[in-house]
Amino acid sequence: MIRYKNGMIGLLAATVAVAWFWGGAAWAKAPAAPETILAEKCGSCHDRDAAGHYARISVVRKTPEGWEGSIRRMRQWHGLILGEAEERVLVKYLADTQGLAPEEAAPHRAVIERRPGTVEAIDDAELGVYCGRCHTYARAALQRRDTDDWVKHIHTHLGQWPTLEYHASARDREWWKIATTEVAAKLGAKWPLVTEAWTRWQSHRAADLSGRWRLAGHRPGRGDYQGHLDIKRTGIDAYAVSYTLTYADGATIVGAGRSVVYTGYEWRGSAALGNETLHEVYRIAEDGNSLDGRWFLDHDSAIGGDIKAVRETVPAVLAVQPAALKTGRAETVTIIGAKLDGALDLGPGVVVEKTLAHAADHITVVARASKDAVIGPHAVAVGGLSAAGALVVYDKVGSVRVEPALNIARVGANGGPLPVAPSQFEAVGYLDGPDGKAGTADDIRIGVLPARWSTRDFDKEAEEAEDAHFGGRIGRTGLFIPAGAGPNPARKGTNNAANLAVVAQVTDGERTLEGLGHLIVTLQRWNDAPIR
Repeated sequence: MIRYKNGMIGLLAATVAVAWFWGGAAWAKAPAAPETILAEKCGSCHDRDAAGHYARISVVRKTPEGWEGSIRRMRQWHGLILGEAEERVLVKYLADTQGLAPEEAAPHRAVIERRPGTVEAIDDAELGVYCGRCHTYARAALQRRDTDDWVKHIHTHLGQWPTLEYHASARDREWWKIATTEVAAKLGAKWPLVTEAWTRWQSHRAADLSGRWRLAGHRPGRGDYQGHLDIKRTGIDAYAVSYTLTYADGATIVGAGRSVVYTGYEWRGSAALGNETLHEVYRIAEDGNSLDGRWFLDHDSAIGGDIKAVRETVPAVLAVQPAALKTGRAETVTIIGAKLDGALDLGPGVVVEKTLAHAADHITVVARASKDAVIGPHAVAVGGLSAAGALVVYDKVGSVRVEPALNIARVGANGGPLPVAPSQFEAVGYLDGPDGKAGTADDIRIGVLPARWSTRDFDKEAEEAEDAHFGGRIGRTGLFIPAGAGPNPARKGTNNAANLAVVAQVTDGERTLEGLGHLIVTLQRWNDAPIR
């Protein structure tokens, strides 16, 4: 794993698989142009034709993480020697010239952003079996090849993992024949090398992101935050960044970092924020005026936060915090945005009782939803700006869900090289939707609610093994900390793996509602790929 350091921050723990490529002075000291590095480091094995195309390399498009994974495999499989600066330059070049258009990457951003509890929507059952049983479906979907190279890709798989066709879901069919004919043809048609989206995007020119940005977000277990992002250009697609974040409880955190933008829209960065070091995976809008995505801690991608930001010069309603208002109760509500000018309207039946602040980047009011206010999502308008569904009005909580509904934690430590990998949960309230039934697809999300947390054995087998006793403990903020790696003598020499139900109890008036989640406490992840 690559590590980067400068005078400000030491970045990237060895347990994190994603490479974050910096700009600035280190970028300027690159030893050679990317074409030279490609010729010298890659051309010794990959033949180059008269047109300058490299075998296997020139017929593939990938995300920055995908290209980093390719370089990692060349190191592991073929002994490639490539310096850190050379890798930064090479990945930047390949991602820019052979990347994915925004709409090609969009369906699988949850995997790139390492969102906990992600359950992929596999849109092709056969490809789910052939491609999604050893790694995420996104890992295949986040690359583009022609049919011929998909065939070669399948050959590479069998060459490296010769028992592949004897695995489960492969022994019941003529795996090799189907894989190299029907599956390869389907892959070439579904994820081809040449697409209209990529042809269009190649003419896109990345915007200069320099300036002051207004931001808002949410960190599970910690709460909503808002603040500013100051961005300064330090090189081609390279930036220095400073953060000021203020959480709902008033705590303010500052920090700074560096980032690089790939393919004109893929922001990858690292920053020191407060006493934490984090990585950023953001998406820049095509007009260069807004961004969204997720940041997470360098040592544990399960802990992080969502972010949305707009330039301060661009009129926008960015967020409402809190985003829910209960009828009959006065609440302090803040509208966060940029160039907010004009009267505030929180929707039918919601009255502004007092304005506490009215500035260009925020409006804070005391608001009350009357008992006859419209229940459900409300548009929030400021002058000519409007954000649909930005505020939810509710009279009572219909149901509580634990989010994520399914998550994984990993044992660790006990003197071993890997720390525990915790899991963060939240209790989220929902309104019953138009069908009047709780727990159905038309339910309306209210937002995160305070909860009392506990765990219990998920099933009879877990009860017999006393999983809830040995697996770990959940705290008051919904953060589950797994037990040590083991072996545990009290469990007859086994480790502390567990199958648990996560329980959130929420008080709503005189009622107590309960939400249930599922947590698997399992073994350490010893090898972590840039795209899992």
